[in-house]
Amino acid sequence: LGLALYASSLCAMSGAAFLYHDYCVIGAGPAGLQAAYFLQRAGRDYIVFERSHAPGSFFALYPRHRKLISINKQYTGKSNSEFNLRHDWNSLLSHDRRLLFRRYSRDFFPSADTMVRYLEDFASLLKLRVQYNTAVIHVTLEKNEQAWNGHYFLLTDQDRKNYKCSSLLVAAGTWVPNVVNFPGSEYVEGYETVSINPEDFTGQTVLILGRGNSAFETAENILGVTNFIHMVSRSRVRLSWATHYVGDLRAINNGLLDTYQLKSLDGLLEGDLEDLAIIKDKKGKLHITLQFYLENRNISAGMDSITLPQDELDNFATRTPYDRVIRCLGWKFDFSIYNRSLRMMPGKGNIKKYPQIKPSYESRGTRGLFVLGTASHSVDFRKSAGGFIHGFRYTTRAVHRLLENRHHGVPWPSTVYPITQLTNSIIKRVNEASGLYQMFSVLADIILLRENATAFEYLEEYPIGVLAELEMQTGRKARNGLFVIIMEYGRNFSGADKDVFYYNRAVGEAQHAWQSNFLHPVIYYYKHLPTEREMKLRPPDWPLPRPNAIHHIVEDFLTDWTAPNAHILPLRRFLENCLGTDLRNFFAESCFLFAFIRQKLPPSCQQGYFRMQGLLGSQELRQHAVQAGLLQDYTHTDFSGDRPPDSHHGSQEHLMRDHGIPLRPLQHLVNAKDE
Repeated sequence: LGLALYASSLCAMSGAAFLYHDYCVIGAGPAGLQAAYFLQRAGRDYIVFERSHAPGSFFALYPRHRKLISINKQYTGKSNSEFNLRHDWNSLLSHDRRLLFRRYSRDFFPSADTMVRYLEDFASLLKLRVQYNTAVIHVTLEKNEQAWNGHYFLLTDQDRKNYKCSSLLVAAGTWVPNVVNFPGSEYVEGYETVSINPEDFTGQTVLILGRGNSAFETAENILGVTNFIHMVSRSRVRLSWATHYVGDLRAINNGLLDTYQLKSLDGLLEGDLEDLAIIKDKKGKLHITLQFYLENRNISAGMDSITLPQDELDNFATRTPYDRVIRCLGWKFDFSIYNRSLRMMPGKGNIKKYPQIKPSYESRGTRGLFVLGTASHSVDFRKSAGGFIHGFRYTTRAVHRLLENRHHGVPWPSTVYPITQLTNSIIKRVNEASGLYQMFSVLADIILLRENATAFEYLEEYPIGVLAELEMQTGRKARNGLFVIIMEYGRNFSGADKDVFYYNRAVGEAQHAWQSNFLHPVIYYYKHLPTEREMKLRPPDWPLPRPNAIHHIVEDFLTDWTAPNAHILPLRRFLENCLGTDLRNFFAESCFLFAFIRQKLPPSCQQGYFRMQGLLGSQELRQHAVQAGLLQDYTHTDFSGDRPPDSHHGSQEHLMRDHGIPLRPLQHLVNAKDE
């Protein structure tokens, strides 16, 4: 019957007119608008379908109590816009400075209503092509060898209008409530509909199913008016400061933990919700029992005929009846609109609420179908920030760059620098890059070395899960080795059972940098691009395969990795060991001497001094170098010549005089080499 219905739907579509776009985006939430922005800037043919009359419809309802838990930090002490995005968890990426979220709210935890207004402005000010009041109710495939991916995506909306596109970007989020069915579950109120007026709970006893931020948010709202609140979930509470995962319980909502541990009647319990049952008595009170007590019994026969746990165990934890039971179990992805031909399958285990996708955010079942935003969180679930705006704004940009290379021949953006800038380039990025900082262990900067390590090509924020496919996905070549720069927490520092406030929790010395616990930069060096097999066989909990060399930059209390001795010097020596070269910068005087006494000159001399680009001496610089022990003091030597000391033209003899280098015979230089 299913095949027949599928065939009939194809027949119906075959006679209908299709409006074609290269790219179709489902959902005008933050991820959909972010994708639309990049497509529009690139001049691509796209359309965004939004079922509501305005963008960000999820935020029009959720969170129910209207306070977001995403940080809106106004001040950082710095004016660097890229650095400031590290602490702005709400802004989308754009060129328009008006569209920074701090211009919409000064609250550290802003209102969801402000987010709705922000998204409306983002769509309107940037003139994004969003088609509102369009609910996509069916998606299927049409095989076609001429299509980009060997097929087109056919979409149908609620008015039976049809659309065709070559690439489908799903940014619909997770909005279907998670529901647990058990005997008596019809008495449970859902988070999406329960009253948010605390007065409606005055003097009541409440049971909350769930233990995430929505559950604690609900409890926080009624904490001061209820008799007591109990909270049940199958897993223990996970605190975000211990797990370093922003989706776990945040401090702003955890008032119930205080009242529980300080013995103020409220409490937390662990148990499998699918084992529960609820019985309603004649007074409307809700009694909690276990399903095995109901075997071979008729619930409708009344309370008197049913054995409750407290009949056998008189101190059963939930023996007191409840006035209300509230379900706060989060949301899941809506798979219902996708035809079986797309093979959009749910994940397994704790990521079953998300569709199965590759580390490139492309569907495992269908080429050309990419999942963006919250629904793509299976890639880094409970690890990084990919399920939240401050994470998926970067992964969305990464997907756009992958598509630009695949379909339009536009390679991944990169910048080529001389090798002398290697240390500075890394230090600059680890100190300001927001994508690396938010999507730690997921996005990485890639440094591709040129032949003989004379130059390098810098690629920003590439998904490390597809590192083996780098050449194909980016259009760049990795023939001479590469460095991978990512941010990591310590291996054993994060977890629900971890004490992250223990004494001596931080490392301060460079020689112990590999033991750093807090977020810090890690540089992997590979002589060859890792293969697919090496990626699959990487050590447990490692984001990458074992490298030829690895370097941890020691954690820093200020997340400011610019200390000359603790941060920069160890990094430079690591890079020098990997490349077999000297990455120090030298004054022109030193380069001149090296030309006589060394067979191989440092890159800074080759690319600077011998191209007339070296750092020329001045009285102030020379004095500083002498005081630092970098140069000998020749200021008391009497040199002849007519040119002023700062002239840099003329014969080699005058050049040597200008730089304060004595005219010593070559034999003296050779002896200096021996010394």
